[in-house]
Amino acid sequence: MDAIGVIALNAFRETLRDKILYNLVLFAGLLIGLSVLLADLSITEHHKVIADMGLAAINLIGVIIAIFVGISLVNKEIERRTIYTIMARPISRTFFILGKYLGLALTLFVNMTIMMAVFLATLWLYHVPIEQSLFQAVELIFVEILVVTAIALFFSTFTSTTLSAIFTLGLYVIGHLTADLRSVVANGESGGVKAVVDLLYYLCPNLEMLNIKGQAAVGILVAPEYLLLASLYGVMYAGVLLTSACLVFQKRDF
Repeated sequence: MDAIGVIALNAFRETLRDKILYNLVLFAGLLIGLSVLLADLSITEHHKVIADMGLAAINLIGVIIAIFVGISLVNKEIERRTIYTIMARPISRTFFILGKYLGLALTLFVNMTIMMAVFLATLWLYHVPIEQSLFQAVELIFVEILVVTAIALFFSTFTSTTLSAIFTLGLYVIGHLTADLRSVVANGESGGVKAVVDLLYYLCPNLEMLNIKGQAAVGILVAPEYLLLASLYGVMYAGVLLTSACLVFQKRDF
C-alpha cells in the first residue's frame, strides 16, 4: 500500500508541473468571467446564466484535464522508456495503475477546488445567491470526472495516445446520449436498433445521471438519496474500469 502512495504522490507532482493544467484553470476563470458578461445581456436570468456557465466551465475543464492527462499517465512512461525501470523494481503492476489514478484524482481535486473558489468569488461579487444545489452539482461533476479519468486510463493501458483520446471522448459523448437514444427508440419498430441501443445503454456509463447542472443553476435541490445513488454508481463504474485496466496491464509485455 505504501507503493501506491509513493506512485500517487509522484504522479501528482508530475501533473502539477505540466503547464497545461495552469492554462486550463486560467481558461476556466476566463469562462466564468465571460458568463458574467453574457449575464449582463440577460436582465431576467442574470443569476441563472452566471451559475449555469460557471458550472459548465468547471465541468468542461475538468473533463479536458481528465482525458488529456489521463491518457498520458501510462503512455508517457512507455514512450520515455521509464516503464522498464519501474517494472524492474518490486512494484506490483496493479499498484502502479492505482497509484497513477489516485495521483491524477488528487490533481483534479486540487484544480476543481481552485475553480470552485473562483466560481464562488464570482457569485459573491455579483450578489448571486450561493445555493446548496451548486455544491451538489459540483460533487457529481467530480464523480463524472473520476469516471472519465478511469476510462482514459483503461484505454491507455493497451492503445496509443491518439486512439485513447478518441475512444475516451467517444465514450464520454455516448455516455451523455444513451438515455435519450433509448427513449427515442423505445417505441420504434426496428428490434435490431433497439437491441444495439439497449446494449450501449447498459455497457456505457450513464453520465447524464451525474448531470444536474440545469437544476442546480436555478436552485433546485436533488434528493439526498439520488445524490448518494448517483455517486455510488459513478464510483462503482470507475472501479470496474480500474479493475479491467489492471488486468489488461498485467498481461502487457515490457
